[in-house]
Amino acid sequence: MPERIDVQGNASGLEPGPKSRVGPDGSNRTHPPGAMVEPVLAELPDEDLMEKIVEGSERAFALLVKRYQGKIMNLVHRFIYDRDRAAEIAQEVFLRVYLHRKRYRRSGRFSTWIYTIAANLAKNEIRRKARLKGVLSLDSLLEATGDSASFLADRQPGPEHTAHQHQVEEIVMAAIHKLPLKYREVILLRDIQQLTYEEIEQVLNIPGGTVRSRINRARNALKEMLEPILGRRRVP
Repeated sequence: MPERIDVQGNASGLEPGPKSRVGPDGSNRTHPPGAMVEPVLAELPDEDLMEKIVEGSERAFALLVKRYQGKIMNLVHRFIYDRDRAAEIAQEVFLRVYLHRKRYRRSGRFSTWIYTIAANLAKNEIRRKARLKGVLSLDSLLEATGDSASFLADRQPGPEHTAHQHQVEEIVMAAIHKLPLKYREVILLRDIQQLTYEEIEQVLNIPGGTVRSRINRARNALKEMLEPILGRRRVP
């Protein structure tokens, strides 16, 4: 097991792989003649990397951390809105991936498995804070109609829109964090993380019809909260 796991993509105690040596005939001399050359780890899909990790490859684990560190940090941060705590939870996510690596089944996508771990830990943190602070959710915001997905689109604005888009993002995320947890989680997974409905169903372990119903209610609630504000802040 790595001595230390962090969300910078490092697992301390790992040794760099051997450098390739090319012989006079142009052949790779890193491996003995006739030996099977291991596929380049960076080219392997997540599921194959997990197989290597189960076999004990710490290099494969370090690469998997590097692939997912940003995604997991962003997901957890959007759940709890606390970057320092999100970094700690992200570290816990990767620790659990390593400790429970033999529980992973290739029949499912690795991304769904790790998002499930991250979402569960983030929800636990929200519940912990709710117990400590007595946070109240806004259960009354469920009757609006319309689609607020346009408010959540991940755009690539030009320089003249940068300040405006930053303000819009702050407004949107503040509104999302006023939603009850069961609506907040589906809107984050669908409209922010861009998971499919089927992936959300697996991550949250709820029926597909429930996923769609909660997404619809969450979007309606956000539209009701955001349209009066953002409708006046549109940039041509």
